[in-house]
Amino acid sequence: MSTKTEVSPSEYELVSGLEIHVQLNTQTKIFSSDSAAFGAKGNAHISAVSLALPGALPKLNKEVVAKAVRMGLALNCSINQVNYFDRKNYFYADLPKGYQITQDNQPICQNGYLDVVLSNGEEKRIGINRIHLEEDAGKSMHDQADQYSFVDLNRAGVPLIEIVTEPDIRSAEEASALLTEMRKLVRHLDVSDGNMEEGSLRCDANISIRPKGSIEFGTRCEVKNLNSIRNVRRAMDFEFGRQKEVIENGGQIIQSTLNFDADQGTTSPMRSKEEANDYRYFPDPDLPPIHISDEWLAQLKFDMPALPREIARNLQRDYHMNAAEATMLAEDHELLSYFNTALETVNQPKSLVNWLTGSIRALLSEKGIGIAELGLSALQLADVINMVDDKRITQQIALQQLIPSLIGSEDTDAAAQAATLNLLITENNAELEGFADEVLAKFEAQVQAYKKGKKGVLGLFVGEVMKLAKGKADPQKINQILQEKLK
Repeated sequence: MSTKTEVSPSEYELVSGLEIHVQLNTQTKIFSSDSAAFGAKGNAHISAVSLALPGALPKLNKEVVAKAVRMGLALNCSINQVNYFDRKNYFYADLPKGYQITQDNQPICQNGYLDVVLSNGEEKRIGINRIHLEEDAGKSMHDQADQYSFVDLNRAGVPLIEIVTEPDIRSAEEASALLTEMRKLVRHLDVSDGNMEEGSLRCDANISIRPKGSIEFGTRCEVKNLNSIRNVRRAMDFEFGRQKEVIENGGQIIQSTLNFDADQGTTSPMRSKEEANDYRYFPDPDLPPIHISDEWLAQLKFDMPALPREIARNLQRDYHMNAAEATMLAEDHELLSYFNTALETVNQPKSLVNWLTGSIRALLSEKGIGIAELGLSALQLADVINMVDDKRITQQIALQQLIPSLIGSEDTDAAAQAATLNLLITENNAELEGFADEVLAKFEAQVQAYKKGKKGVLGLFVGEVMKLAKGKADPQKINQILQEKLK
């Protein structure tokens, strides 16, 4: 007589793979010259091809292929130099042709991987099964009128790549780390803006569970159209708990497609899960195979920029940055470009790093903008930093008065502006000594405390002298004068 082995909830593990849809940032659609721009009035970016009118034939946008290859190279994929398009047949009201042009048997990229770093510092390698090209569908809108639904076909034919991972993900944190890295990559490579709110980056998650130690996969459910990294985590956590409860209660997981309710944080069935044969894939007869020549592939590889992780390593090596500073610069393309421009004239690269990751970062955060929107040129900032390092102006005056006066006037000379505003440090030692005498006389009790060993009050004296000097003095010089007088 056999007995059923009980499995503790803590002995289950999550098994997941993601299907990540990336909208490519080409100017036109994948098979027509219609604009692919976001946000136009309904059905403004359409033509005979987008509408699938009889006799309208698709013509492939070459830039779509180049961007897909760039992404494949970044994800360590093999590039299929001969690949072709297939028709995926299904009916939606916003799918004009009644089928989607995609890639099934021979995708453009295969067999890659991406390494992600988890919060505990552990590195996890997640396999990339494939990247394939396809077109987007239109958009159905059910909230515009009581009696009707509207269809906007602006998005129909917008180019997508779908990145399909292996089922290597074992936690919501790993999925979150993968999506975060993927969004950084598509932006760094100028493949997509990666904006999940506008649908430029969308994700379907295939989720199953199994007893830890098992090598058999469980029955998977696919959660569709997750539009934020947070919702991916929430959907995975909920599905893990739901499937575990079903199994513990003696039930079976039914393979299905699920919808995620962001308000409730729950999933619900949409339909039974389709299999590949439901779509009746076959090669598209209107599109010839894509041939990527050795020469073109070599050129695409040559034009590939260094990836963020490599850039960060080089920054740490060349400019003695810590990992956080290097990562911050490497992952912000505009900030890195700004840094490289400022390096041309700044005297102390480490000072530039400190300013960009400190005071300037705080200013950008306060304004809610990127460095390109600040209105202060990289060369102006380099001049300001040099003036501070050369003790021609104090950092406080530079931040509070000089930089605000330069913002929006990128042609203004920083040194000339400092002189015009009378912000430069005074070299009049006699005047500083007079200020020091005035401060020490005013704070006689604190002077006695200093002489009894309370050295911390020296900062008070320095600050008071700086006030009398209206900030136009070298704090180290003041410190030196005060210590001489306090002996």
